[in-house]
Amino acid sequence: MKKIQSFLLATSFLMLLTFSLSAQQAPAASDLPDMEKLEVENTWKMLSRLTYKKQYDEMMGFKVDIPVFGKDIRAMEGKEVTVKGYVIPVEGYKSHKEFVFSAFPYNMCFFCGGAGPETVMEIEAVEAVEYSADAITLRGKLQLNDSDINRLIYSLTDAKLVEE
Repeated sequence: MKKIQSFLLATSFLMLLTFSLSAQQAPAASDLPDMEKLEVENTWKMLSRLTYKKQYDEMMGFKVDIPVFGKDIRAMEGKEVTVKGYVIPVEGYKSHKEFVFSAFPYNMCFFCGGAGPETVMEIEAVEAVEYSADAITLRGKLQLNDSDINRLIYSLTDAKLVEE
């Protein structure tokens, strides 16, 4: 967890300056059964339906964008969700239990300036997940964050790799 926090602290200023309000659609999940496919394709899309409000932050000394989650997103909090995306390693290209997960490949992810903060989430996996440049599917409990600017707005806890 310390390594994710260090990674997030290093990028939090960038995040504050580049919040994007655009909705992004997740990559297709063509190998899953129909019901799971629908759920996976809609997870990132649903998570993109948030707005932001300006709020003064004492530590930063200026107003920052704070996420405002609608009732549809709030209803997902604490529930198990399935999401397909890409591992963004925070400690080299190896297996990780804690990492950042993106709706888009590394070269298009939020930290490279190609997408909004709603397209990434922190992952806390039950078992280490091997790094892959290809999309993978994870299932876990969704957590929301609208108060700690040093953390991502979404996290997935008790995450497990879904075999496709």
